[in-house]
Amino acid sequence: MKTKSRAVPTGQEFDREFRAQVAQMTAGLAPTAFTTAWGDWAMHLTLSPAKRLALRQQVAERAGDTWRFALRALSGAPVSPDDGFNGTPDRRFATEAWSKWPFNVYARAYQNSAALMTEAVRGVAGVTDYHTQLLEFAVRMVLDASTPSNYLGSNPELLTLTQQEVGQNLLRGMQHWLEDLRRTVEGAAPVGTDAFEVGKSVAVTPGKVVLRDELIELIQYTPTTKTTHAEPLLIVPAWIMKYYILDLSPRNSLVKYLVDQGHTVFMISWKNPDESDREVGMDDYVAQGLRAALDAVTAIVPRRKVHAVGYCIGGTLLAIGAAALARDKDDRLASISMFAAQTDFSEPGELAFFINPSQLALLESTMQKKGVLESRQMGGAFALLRSQDLVWQPIINNYIKGRRDPMIDLMAWNADGTRMPWRMHTEYLYRLYLDNELATNRFPVDGKLVRLSDITVPMFVVGTETDHVAPWTSVYKIDNLVRSDDFTFLLTSGGHNAGIVSGPVHPKRHHRIKTRRLRDPHLAPEDWMAAATHHEGSWWPAWQRWLAEHSSAKVKPPAMGAARKGYRVIEDAPGRYVRKR
Repeated sequence: MKTKSRAVPTGQEFDREFRAQVAQMTAGLAPTAFTTAWGDWAMHLTLSPAKRLALRQQVAERAGDTWRFALRALSGAPVSPDDGFNGTPDRRFATEAWSKWPFNVYARAYQNSAALMTEAVRGVAGVTDYHTQLLEFAVRMVLDASTPSNYLGSNPELLTLTQQEVGQNLLRGMQHWLEDLRRTVEGAAPVGTDAFEVGKSVAVTPGKVVLRDELIELIQYTPTTKTTHAEPLLIVPAWIMKYYILDLSPRNSLVKYLVDQGHTVFMISWKNPDESDREVGMDDYVAQGLRAALDAVTAIVPRRKVHAVGYCIGGTLLAIGAAALARDKDDRLASISMFAAQTDFSEPGELAFFINPSQLALLESTMQKKGVLESRQMGGAFALLRSQDLVWQPIINNYIKGRRDPMIDLMAWNADGTRMPWRMHTEYLYRLYLDNELATNRFPVDGKLVRLSDITVPMFVVGTETDHVAPWTSVYKIDNLVRSDDFTFLLTSGGHNAGIVSGPVHPKRHHRIKTRRLRDPHLAPEDWMAAATHHEGSWWPAWQRWLAEHSSAKVKPPAMGAARKGYRVIEDAPGRYVRKR
């Protein structure tokens, strides 16, 4: 009896397997990208004698400043580490406790070292902009990890707390660490997320699932007003997140706000893909996602155009789909609203650190092996972009101070991650981020190219001031790509998520807004900032007024679903897909 011989892996398969193993050891970061950047910097630094001389002078000046400050601090009189410092003060050392010896010396030495390291990787002639950005990112990671505020022995506030509590904070911190370790091993959600159960405390706006296909469920929300604006809204959220970021608690639910303002609202809820969905691509997200939802909405609300809304990558998909609709002479869209969504990726923001050929080869190997990109990998990348706030501060609070950060709805939603299919995510990263095909008229849908310049319907585009994922200056670039004669751009304070989920009333928010006609000259971002009108408060009411102005008279709310047309009510919102882990 012959035994079946084991297939010998090909060279490509062996390389792919090896890269996948490397990705596991390096937490998904490509070592070659950083080593190439360091090599580029070191080589050009050797060819820059003036830069080397300037750095040597700075080393002497920074070292001298640290020693002089240390001698002043030895007197015992309180002196702030920012006193006389040549650089930007560090908010981590702002309290009075950091003015005492030896902690003020620790802080001053750190600030001088940080300024020197940051300056060292900048301004070296010949080093590419990308490599400079990558080195600045690496330096920031090192500095965030090494600040004296992170460690018990060098942080006076932590030492005082430990003394006051006789070490009980450290005991609680150890208990927290063991509990978090257990949850990580078991794949359980973080502590506190149980209080935010989907369908009970979040995603509670009443509605019905009226469509379910292999990729989406479509939710139609129950009206709360006697009449509604004639044109319905179709919201396309990102599939790298659960849709209910737009339907969090009732106080900050965008869906509830819109329904209460008299809008008929439909929401796409994306399926959380698994390994069986590895071959699902961008064309599928357009066809079975956006187009399938639009078909359902126009069947349930016939003879009415649709206000389409897209958030993050959902906005990118909406732009792609809208361009395809325009190409095919399909005029069912009344307007397009996009929130923190990019279409021109020539300025990809800080995510550029993770979007390079070496990084993508490593990531693709991992995804191809598993079939999906796990949510923790994407979450880890986002956390690194703000490591001090999202990594080190929680570590200090939970494990040294022994205090659990209170869980809020937005944090609980953030922990409820999703996966992404291999094919779709690979196409997205290579074709949009790396090759920028959409902005350069090279992106195909159903085998035929689409052009954003075919989009002429009214548009309302929102950017956020401190967005590290989709910089507002990049979001704003769509103004140069479409031919809308009614284009409004709004810039709100806040970041990629918190800036969008502001609630209808927010005393700490402000926004700027300006409308452009096609005949008006395009303004550079800094000129737009100067010309736009400034307003205090949330941006939601401004957008809602814009929607109302672009809608026709109010009518009786439509029925829930349309069974005769194939869109029967399947079950209550929030449906089945959003609950899949």
